[in-house]
Amino acid sequence: MMNHDPSPAAPVAGRSSIDAGTADSAAAAAHFAGLLSFETDCWDVNEALSRREEGFVVLDVRSPASFAAGHVPGAIHLPHGKISERALLAYPADTLFVVYCSGPHCNGADRAALRIARLGRRVKKMIGGIEGWKDEGLGLATG
Repeated sequence: MMNHDPSPAAPVAGRSSIDAGTADSAAAAAHFAGLLSFETDCWDVNEALSRREEGFVVLDVRSPASFAAGHVPGAIHLPHGKISERALLAYPADTLFVVYCSGPHCNGADRAALRIARLGRRVKKMIGGIEGWKDEGLGLATG
């Protein structure tokens, strides 16, 4: 197995430059397991909402105008700057908050996730945000 080396490496003879510095399988497994503990995707959120799964709340952390123009059906609007202990009191302590913003070009979901985590609550980011949701062809709610 190859060891992970974060420094740029010259390609090994007969191997692609993409293969240079590849992490071993154990490091890769740890990395991707870590990502999945912090992130979910639009498809999985849609499936959970469709099945009416309990124990999680989807938070749209964008501006009021963006929320009104179109949001994930069932999402609660709570801009990241307004996330506080008081704002989350209505939810049981073990609630998982799934946050999203506009998309990969926006760090609003990261800011929201940080605030929620600092409040001692469970949180995941929906990667892709509303742009990812639309890219998947999933419907939006308005108003």
